Amino acid sequence: LAATSKLYPSTKPPDHIQTRTANFKVSSIHSMRAAGTALAELDATGAFVRQPSVFRRIVGQQDGPPAEAGRYHLIISLACPWANRCLTTMNLKGLGHAIGLSVVHPTWQPTRPEKPEDTHCGWTFAKPTDPNMSSPTGHGSFPCDGCIPLPSSLGDLKNVRDLYDLSKSVGQKFTVPVLWDLKEKVIVNNESEDIVRMLNSAFNSLAKNPSLDLYPEGLRTQINEVNEWVYHGINNGVYKCGFASKQATYEQAFKELFAALDKAEGILTTQRFLVGGQLTEADVRLFQTLIRFDEVYVVYFKTNHKRIQDYPALSCYVRDLFSMPEIARSIDLRHIKTHYYTSHPILNAYAIIPVGGEAWWTVPCPDRAKV
Repeated sequence: LAATSKLYPSTKPPDHIQTRTANFKVSSIHSMRAAGTALAELDATGAFVRQPSVFRRIVGQQDGPPAEAGRYHLIISLACPWANRCLTTMNLKGLGHAIGLSVVHPTWQPTRPEKPEDTHCGWTFAKPTDPNMSSPTGHGSFPCDGCIPLPSSLGDLKNVRDLYDLSKSVGQKFTVPVLWDLKEKVIVNNESEDIVRMLNSAFNSLAKNPSLDLYPEGLRTQINEVNEWVYHGINNGVYKCGFASKQATYEQAFKELFAALDKAEGILTTQRFLVGGQLTEADVRLFQTLIRFDEVYVVYFKTNHKRIQDYPALSCYVRDLFSMPEIARSIDLRHIKTHYYTSHPILNAYAIIPVGGEAWWTVPCPDRAKV
């Protein structure tokens, strides 16, 4: 970080870089981890241990609010795979007219810049026409294209952390997705699994595609079983590799990740989808990790044994799902790459974004439907 002076050899760095770099220097790695981000979730062995979500009200259930058009607002990052699965589900069900949407900027920003002692950086709201944003330490310049601001009824909130403060959250990470109740002005739910299932069934009276059931009752046991090993081995497995702070912990996560990918490859060699011969939430969840794998995780999270492109069945599976318009329009690789490579100075201090390879996932796989 001291190398910022090399970028400006004859003068001091610009004020915003001096301020951000100074704040970053005085905060140790441990204090940054304690500042409400995923990097805080390490145990004594150096393993990444994701903490559970806290807001868990369910729309349409007895203790939850009713399903109503225009009442709810979904706040996501297009970069975050957990949030992205919610947008994919909303698109598949045809609920964009009934539930609002906001998309944060992909690069984390200081959420309390007026308090130098508060080092938390997180999801920030922006309009597409807003000025470019830099990394938390002042590097790079990243546009606001694709961002969707909050509705004006929510006032001048700056970031997702403000939503958690309004909901009287104490000591939590300030994560997306967030399903917000515009009527009660509170977070209803911030657990992606719950939100996906609510979007799948609770809003069917409002959906344009109510017949699509991503969690059919007859397949739930199988879906749950698949979700379990996919989550631990793949969805969260890439994070266990990327955020590990000790070599042995990383290598164990690496081994488990590729064992799970091999298992998925075996299943998808003989069937088009993971469960029951039809598209289910299990596919939506796995896809979000696979579409990010080659462009981000192979490099950033050191998952470099094989690319998804190198797996015959998995690569064709990704191409098949991406060919569905509702899924394709929920994916923004620019947001994805920008977030990962620019938001964690401890992993990529200068916020350099790799150029990447060919967009192989955009090439249709016409024979996939025959599997």
